[in-house]
Amino acid sequence: MVLDVRENSRTAITLAVLAVLFLGGVVWAWSQVAEPFPEKAEAAPCTDTLIPAGDDVAPPQVMVTVLNAGGPNGLAGQTLTKLESFGFVKGKLGNAPSSTGAVGAQVWASDPGDPAALLLASYLGKNVDIVDQPSGYPGITIVVGKRFQGVKKGQAKVTAQKDSHVCTPPLSRQPDAT
Repeated sequence: MVLDVRENSRTAITLAVLAVLFLGGVVWAWSQVAEPFPEKAEAAPCTDTLIPAGDDVAPPQVMVTVLNAGGPNGLAGQTLTKLESFGFVKGKLGNAPSSTGAVGAQVWASDPGDPAALLLASYLGKNVDIVDQPSGYPGITIVVGKRFQGVKKGQAKVTAQKDSHVCTPPLSRQPDAT
């Protein structure tokens, strides 16, 4: 019986290469299994939508956040519920910063000519100020206080006087053409 050393060497080298590939695959697979799952990305509550001059903005296109500025407990929630009954989309509820002071109602918007802010202001009664005040909340923020008289039926839509960006809620629709 004659042993061929080259044949045995080739078999050993082949087995060694396969073992290295197998171990490499095991290490890669383990690293994939041990990796944490990606964090679930939260959907944006609203989308920055261009409203061209001449287009209408209606309540279903406006997300509203209501902050209580020293009014009775539950005032922000009651206000938001009433605005929802007119078609506005629910944003967040909260308390206004203590530096806000006594107010009846204010609309906080980065542009006083924002058609969504003007529409919302029409539901808050007379003498409502539209204040250039960032809130950090989605949509349009209103602040209500002790002197707030309540939500009243406002305009069905407001026509944009200039190109404006409105934070529209998901699945909002354009107002019906009249």
